[in-house]
Amino acid sequence: MTNSNKFNQIALEVFQGAIADLLGENLPDIYKLTSEENKIIVEARKLLGLDREVNTLSLLFDRIKLPDGKGADRNHYVPLHEIVSNSEGYPNISYPIEEQPSQTDLQNYQARIADEIKIHLNSNDRWNDLSFLTFILEKYGSCVSYGDSHTALIDAARMTGAVAVALSQNQGSYSKPEFHFVAGSLSGIQDFIYTISSDGALKSLRARSFYLELVAEEIVQQILDELKLPRTNVIYAGGGNLFILAGGLKILEDGLKNIQDKFNKWLLDTFQGKIFFSLDFESCDVQDIGSSKFRECWNKAIAKLAIQKNRKFINQINQGSSKLLATKNSYQPCKVCHRDDTDDLKPLNKHESESALACPSCRDMFRLGDQLPDTSAIFRTKQDSSDGAKYSIKINGFYYHLFEAAKLILIPNSETETVYWINNWETTKYTKGSTVLMLMGRYYQEITKNEFPRAEELAANAQGISRVGYLRMDVDRLGQIFARGLPDKKDSPRNIDEYSLPRVASLSRQMSYFFKVYLNSLAGDRVNNLPEKVETLTIKSDKNFSRRNLMFIYAGGDDLFISGAWNEVVEFAFDIYQSFRAYTGNHPDITISGGISIDDAKFPLYQSADSSGDAESKAKNNGRDSLGLFGQAFKWEEWLGNQDIQVESIDSLIKAREYIKTKEELKLFGVLATAKAIQTLLKSDVQVSRNFTRNLLATAQIQEQKIEEFGDKRTVKQYDNQDKDIRYFLHLPKIAYTLARLPDRIRSADEFTKISTSLKSPYNAPYFRAIATWIELLNRGGTNQ
Repeated sequence: MTNSNKFNQIALEVFQGAIADLLGENLPDIYKLTSEENKIIVEARKLLGLDREVNTLSLLFDRIKLPDGKGADRNHYVPLHEIVSNSEGYPNISYPIEEQPSQTDLQNYQARIADEIKIHLNSNDRWNDLSFLTFILEKYGSCVSYGDSHTALIDAARMTGAVAVALSQNQGSYSKPEFHFVAGSLSGIQDFIYTISSDGALKSLRARSFYLELVAEEIVQQILDELKLPRTNVIYAGGGNLFILAGGLKILEDGLKNIQDKFNKWLLDTFQGKIFFSLDFESCDVQDIGSSKFRECWNKAIAKLAIQKNRKFINQINQGSSKLLATKNSYQPCKVCHRDDTDDLKPLNKHESESALACPSCRDMFRLGDQLPDTSAIFRTKQDSSDGAKYSIKINGFYYHLFEAAKLILIPNSETETVYWINNWETTKYTKGSTVLMLMGRYYQEITKNEFPRAEELAANAQGISRVGYLRMDVDRLGQIFARGLPDKKDSPRNIDEYSLPRVASLSRQMSYFFKVYLNSLAGDRVNNLPEKVETLTIKSDKNFSRRNLMFIYAGGDDLFISGAWNEVVEFAFDIYQSFRAYTGNHPDITISGGISIDDAKFPLYQSADSSGDAESKAKNNGRDSLGLFGQAFKWEEWLGNQDIQVESIDSLIKAREYIKTKEELKLFGVLATAKAIQTLLKSDVQVSRNFTRNLLATAQIQEQKIEEFGDKRTVKQYDNQDKDIRYFLHLPKIAYTLARLPDRIRSADEFTKISTSLKSPYNAPYFRAIATWIELLNRGGTNQ
């Protein structure tokens, strides 16, 4: 038996044991484990502090407690149901529940899924297929715990297998065995993806994002092959980062350097130095793997990557790389990516003679973009062609052939080939050879058949003004959540060590699920995937609601970049926030921030990406948990607003309450609630609505101008807190006059008093610009509604 097969066998035994424990007495007799468990596996469980009990699963997010955070104030549980696609092709979001499932519920779940699993465990081939068992445990074992009440079965099994394999690699090599934590990162991704402009930019951007996901996957595959590790030793891979657990030191030192040098040479040739791959490892004592001491190993490995990122391509320079050191000719720049080191420029779209002149790389990305809409499977092989493939990509020695599902009929060689099924949770897809589930945020709706929508189409279908919206979001302080969020014993409210390798793996998977799996679900089937009690621009239960003008450019790891008709992008941003908060149990320390830019369809895409990035930065600088939109940044609570609410219960008004010193009930609070009420009141008279919103905007401009003068010291304050008086009270005369000028039929409407008192409240004064801009954009021109 080769070492590779030996290590796969160890992982396989772990997964067979996990399947047996999941199904219990429901497991077919022919698969019951009768022999004594491998001693290395027993040792791995001991090191991780895990037993083999299958039970209900508590929400891991509840255990997060940042040093300056509040921590969760209640317990949540994961509902008992397997992962299955809905009618839109994506699984419904698994929101936590507050009532723990009973043991009867658990037993019923185990009995039900046993009937489904037994259908596919119809031969020893499946029982001895690690990739198949991995899929089964992910599909059916993500909702139950295994040896730890807060760790899902799939994560406990993966990390037990990883530790057992690492122990096996160490056997006979050391008097004091060590584990080795491998960390890798692709840097320069955002510059590569976002610095493009031209016709077909959205399609090209989507293709670049997809291409880089395959590059990252190829890196993982080659590392696993070099270190003779099964895929179960991958702790996390996504967003251009990878973390792998290994054992043998000698193979690491030589193997990782060879892989890094080989990939950086390829990256240098392919991307002209825009993307760099850093790779290193850190060692730790085997006894540290099950405790918070392993965190030090993790942090040291990441610190090594940071050093490498400041010395990009140092090995290639030392080796005298001609690419880096040679004198280069400069030519007319590519109109898409702006590179000027090639004279091979041709029309980006070969079917349009007036198309922008582009370099070979950009032309390839454009062609790849044409093939992505109906790609559902990918075949990785050394062979340069494959029957039925509609497009092929070569990445550092391997070919990735793209298929429509119906045309993929091959069975891969499990030793050298792999089939990836994109977002496919159908068990039958994983019963033939080496197959892997590839999760990808990729939602879009066709406007033209079998094509991604163009910016001009998205803008034309927007409500109100014809503009495209671009949304960027990411989780606040995610690095701190992973590094310090699971406290050790001395910092834990429960006085126990909350940190463990299986929990970190589980946290990574659950965060990745939200961005790579559940955002697709939220976009495609809003009615069944929005949590209860949310604020929306459109009616949540509207069965005819469809996000027809939304396109994911990238969603994975902990961030996203999405484009679409501006009003749908704004709506979706609010849906994402409320969904994410519910998904994480409304944990006060786990928040998300975002930024939206609204631009003309012909505005250069890279500038739109920068604008939305700037808006996101404003949100981060607003104390996080915020959204940047219309040039302003407020807390999500302020954007969403509320009705009939006491100011004392609004967290974002703490500073305002300290100054205004009034206790009152706001009939309307915040941007969305107030904008919706005004829009409803004035919708029958476009001219009145326009005059009203312009007066509201003028009021905001006067406030902002006065405050800005104090900030620039153009005006000297005549007394303390004069700027705050302007912020909260300057609006009163102007807004009273504006309200008085409204027609009698509007002032006599039932909703008018609520709107009038709310606009006069100093607590709503900071939101006038956002309210007015929102209503103005909705009512200005456009072809839709």
